[in-house]
Amino acid sequence: MLTYIIRRTLYMLPLLLIVSLISFTLIKIMPGDFLTLARMDPQITEETLQSQIERFGLDRPFMVQYWLWLKNIVTRGDFGFSFDTKMPVYRTLFLGNRLPWTVFIALSTLFLQYLFAIPIGIYSATHQYKPSDHIVTFLGFLGLSIPNFFFALVLLWMLVVIFRVGDYGLTVGNAMDMHFYGAPLSWAKIVNILWHMWPVWLVLGTSGMAVLIRLMRGNLLDTLSLPYVQTARAKGLRERVVVYKHAVRNAVNPLVTILGLQLPTLVSGSVIVAIVLNLPTVGRSYFAALQRQDENVIMAGLLFFSLFLLIGNLFSDFLLAWVDPRIRYD
Repeated sequence: MLTYIIRRTLYMLPLLLIVSLISFTLIKIMPGDFLTLARMDPQITEETLQSQIERFGLDRPFMVQYWLWLKNIVTRGDFGFSFDTKMPVYRTLFLGNRLPWTVFIALSTLFLQYLFAIPIGIYSATHQYKPSDHIVTFLGFLGLSIPNFFFALVLLWMLVVIFRVGDYGLTVGNAMDMHFYGAPLSWAKIVNILWHMWPVWLVLGTSGMAVLIRLMRGNLLDTLSLPYVQTARAKGLRERVVVYKHAVRNAVNPLVTILGLQLPTLVSGSVIVAIVLNLPTVGRSYFAALQRQDENVIMAGLLFFSLFLLIGNLFSDFLLAWVDPRIRYD
């Protein structure tokens, strides 16, 4: 396994290199260059513009510019300068603890999706065509049909207008109440975070959980019809043992496989939800950079999301080997 970990980690490097080249090329083929908007900003001095031209060789050929940009990232961790925020790119993307909040929201949502989806999918498959199965199927299609951002707006409206949570001193949106930012961790702060997080988990987890439930149900139904499951039943094993010990372990494999796609989807695909719920995530910084054509931040954001995708796929491979003992990577 250790050899596999090292090999897969090394495979990530050329993939990130390809992504960096593609993202740099896409930015370069756009009209203008890094400094087009900066030249129109009266607050940016000519000395600052000249220093950026020298740093990234903007007056040199394309491959030279790419090499200088990549060299600055690898050797100094320098992703460039944001002309919108007047700060380095990494500070623009991750300002205000955006990275920890992004990771926390993504991982916690993913954990809750699997925590609820697997048992619900098992229950639906073992009660096929019963009223409870039809209810689960209907709710699953409903979760897939409603866009996350629309669900977030409806949920906020219900909490504020119908349930009037403001009358009880409660607020919605944000990751916590403003006076808890910067405060030491306490029970009151944890409770406040949980109050603000449950709408986030509900909105972000609904569509993904619906997909996982349908996938778990279909896989388990297929597995329960296989000969080895019928043989286990013929031997007199209890149905609970047949389902959970023999069938579920094989039916859950596809869910573990797509985990690598679910994680980066939660990170990059929840931008509009983060804006609606006012969440301090990297996606909001990236969306703001897209609106203002902040090219250095855009390229750094593409690398960040690509890295999350590769890490998610690597993590799902490890989990698949742990869930299914037949899988060996050595």
